[in-house]
Amino acid sequence: MAIEPPRNFAYSDIELDAREGEIVESFLKSHQTAIPDPIDWLNAPPLASNVLLTSVDKVVNWSRHYSMWPVTFGLACCAIEMMCTAASRFDLARFGMEIFRASPRQADLMIVAGTLTWKMAPWLKRIYDQMPDPKWVLAMGSCGTSGGIFKGSYSVVPGFNKIVPIDVYVPGCPPRPEALLQAILDIHAKVDKMSPTRRAVEG
Repeated sequence: MAIEPPRNFAYSDIELDAREGEIVESFLKSHQTAIPDPIDWLNAPPLASNVLLTSVDKVVNWSRHYSMWPVTFGLACCAIEMMCTAASRFDLARFGMEIFRASPRQADLMIVAGTLTWKMAPWLKRIYDQMPDPKWVLAMGSCGTSGGIFKGSYSVVPGFNKIVPIDVYVPGCPPRPEALLQAILDIHAKVDKMSPTRRAVEG
């Protein structure tokens, strides 16, 4: 059995306890008076001199850019990578996407991840129609872009664009979370180039 070597600390345990006690006592004596509440903002003058010039389109696009909410729509194996993208390592919250919405009425981005069958296609279209405008669709995976290895099958839709308009395609089988993040950045770039005011006038 190995013998524990002698301890050669500069202070004994009793001396360390005494030193910590001195620190606590000193801290206690110097913190007997309450710190004033930060209420100077109550009497502060209005911010009349702070003016930021921009356009309505920029403000609306900025708010849409940082508050895009995806609807939950995982169909097959690509959904595993999509869920991984939302987890702590890749952290979709950095892009304003805190959680996937269970209701299409609260979502403006549909990430269709996986293999879409003709049996499921009408319900995908229904969920898309229930999303409020403006809305965007991201086709994730080879099955979403062209049907993938199931192209030619009697039961698989050969590309999601047969059902809904697609804004960004993410190739891969399945694509990595980094590819999905790049596609989301592409969606953001599209949002930044939109003109909500022009659309309202034309509408």
